[in-house]
Amino acid sequence: MIRVMVVDDQELIRQSLKIILSVNADMEVVGIAGDGSETLKIIEECRPDVVLMDIRMPVMDGVECTARIKEKYPEVKVIALTTFDDDKSVFGILKNGASGYLLKGNSLQELSSAIRTVHSGGAVFNPKIASKVIRQFSSMAKNMIDPGISKTDTESITKSEWDVIQAVARGLSNKEISETLWLSHGTVRNSISSILNKLHLRDRTQLAIWAVQSGVLNRDFFEAWKVQEGSCRPSQ
Repeated sequence: MIRVMVVDDQELIRQSLKIILSVNADMEVVGIAGDGSETLKIIEECRPDVVLMDIRMPVMDGVECTARIKEKYPEVKVIALTTFDDDKSVFGILKNGASGYLLKGNSLQELSSAIRTVHSGGAVFNPKIASKVIRQFSSMAKNMIDPGISKTDTESITKSEWDVIQAVARGLSNKEISETLWLSHGTVRNSISSILNKLHLRDRTQLAIWAVQSGVLNRDFFEAWKVQEGSCRPSQ
């Protein structure tokens, strides 16, 4: 059962989403809140797996609330669900750890699918938002923005883990990575946890951003390992 929390400053939307999502046999809405501050007060009691987060709210907005949730409850997934798609909102909440960004107006099937995808370790974006993210990532890579990860941090990354990193950067869920790389679901989860620990990153969103902007996404690690067989890292 996927435990969902709905955060929105409009009561009608909160109650409507609660009713709509309760139709799914594999989901339970365990809490609702009208702003970020209220969310932080009740999330400990609700213990949701996924939070549907509005962005523009009084007292505390969704961007700041997401940062605080991920800091204290890193295992909780956050999906931005809003009517706004301005760059500041998009990149602010993604930078703070959100696993998805959807615009309001999605069908029950689309929203339910997004929740399941994020719960399983994937990421979801409205097509319009996805194009913004891709453009921004491309710009970051072209401008050679420092990802904040040193060469020393990457030295213990194995060939298998580099494959997982590239898969995460392509937006694949844990299930899709498992099927693509012929790894068990447990191995994929453990690999991602190991990678985040080695690179000192908070979550897979940060990992994907780093992989794109550093050029790791498009590197051919197979050829590097053929030359340097037995090494724990590709030749530089």
